[in-house]
Amino acid sequence: MMIRLDKYLADMGAGTRSEIKKTIRAGRAAVNGAVTKRPETRIDTEKDTVELDGRNVSYEAYEYFMLNKPSGTVSAVTDRRETTVVSLIRDRKRDDLFPVGRLDKDTEGLLLITNDGALAHRLLAPAKHVDKLYFARVRGAVTEEDKERFARGLDIGDEKPTLPADLTVCSSGEISEITLTIREGRFHQVKRMFQAVGKEVVYLKRLGMGPLMLDERLKPGEYRRLTEKEVEELCSLERKQ
Repeated sequence: MMIRLDKYLADMGAGTRSEIKKTIRAGRAAVNGAVTKRPETRIDTEKDTVELDGRNVSYEAYEYFMLNKPSGTVSAVTDRRETTVVSLIRDRKRDDLFPVGRLDKDTEGLLLITNDGALAHRLLAPAKHVDKLYFARVRGAVTEEDKERFARGLDIGDEKPTLPADLTVCSSGEISEITLTIREGRFHQVKRMFQAVGKEVVYLKRLGMGPLMLDERLKPGEYRRLTEKEVEELCSLERKQ
């Protein structure tokens, strides 16, 4: 891909375009070992090497991170009052990362952080019906009847009932433990589905999205880059759909 030097450095988080232009004109950038003072210098991101203040700046068009979202953080890029999920990704190269979808502030678990807008659109598009797997603790005994109602779809107060969902009861009692696979992403959907059957979600954690499963080694607040295989599986899901 051919792009301007100032855009290259801006994409990699070296500063704003105006700041970077001043930096380049000050002779602090080099391309293939030669200092250039021209912000408009064209860079081949696949072949050229770029340095800023003697430090190599490699280019990544896309970044993909798996975050185990902790409770108390908001699924946003910026927020004046709250800690955002993007702010937890400390070693990112790009400044245009965003969360793919939203988890409630008190919900934990798998969240994909990327700047790949095309992938995000396909994963979130309602028509794609991508599986989302959750674990929940629910106040109230979850029954076989609840399982059947979830499988038929529920009226949660929207224009249409939910799509059929797969409910598995791990334990049933005063506080039940369940796993649930849904194929939509409606507002507060899991919580509202249980409210529709007279129960209350007291803990919620997302375990999977499409082929991507939460790495059990990640503690809340921890993250890692996706492997090449995981990225390919997500892209393969796009193509199949």
